[in-house]
Amino acid sequence: MPDVIFPGPEGRIEGRFSPPPRPRAPVALILHPHPQGGGTMNDRITQAMYKSFVARGFAVLRFNFRGVGRSQGVFDNGIGELSDAASALDWVQSIHPEAQTTWVAGFSFGAWIGMQLLMRRPEIRGFLSVAPPANMYDFSFLAPCPSSGIIVAGLQDEIVPPASIQKLVDKLRTQRGITIHHDEIPRANHFFEHELDQLMKSLDNYLDMRLAPDSPIR
Repeated sequence: MPDVIFPGPEGRIEGRFSPPPRPRAPVALILHPHPQGGGTMNDRITQAMYKSFVARGFAVLRFNFRGVGRSQGVFDNGIGELSDAASALDWVQSIHPEAQTTWVAGFSFGAWIGMQLLMRRPEIRGFLSVAPPANMYDFSFLAPCPSSGIIVAGLQDEIVPPASIQKLVDKLRTQRGITIHHDEIPRANHFFEHELDQLMKSLDNYLDMRLAPDSPIR
């Protein structure tokens, strides 16, 4: 899990990178929650998703958005952070250009950034979106959503009402050619304080299904 520094739109970006374990290994980019709410790449959900992809043989990068940790710049309300994510993906692809597929995973604010990124990068074939802030940000850009993925949220989420996430899921499910999974963790709040194991079981089961040779979803 080497520390890395790579160029971003506002200067250096700090990250942690697990190199590809084999030629043509897939890539995963992991995005952390809101910088102004204390979110960093060392958030426990961000780290857990990172480790899950590493265990499945991906080249995996998590990083700090601008103004967080040793990353230069200042918070930019999502606009600059999306540029940071694009630069991060560019960096991984520059050192691992033979990757066959790419995934993006994000928690809360990071889920919003990740779903914007997949609209701009056709190489992204799957996503994990944990507690996307569907009540705070406009997700209408997902028209149409280009990739299948999973959205997981807690039914006791005090920040993002489950109804707003259900509305987002229902909208995405009207689109043809993709499959949206939706799991709800009954006792989980926005931060999955006591339900991290249940969250990761949901995400791991989904990844195992999607990555199986006979998966019906491609």
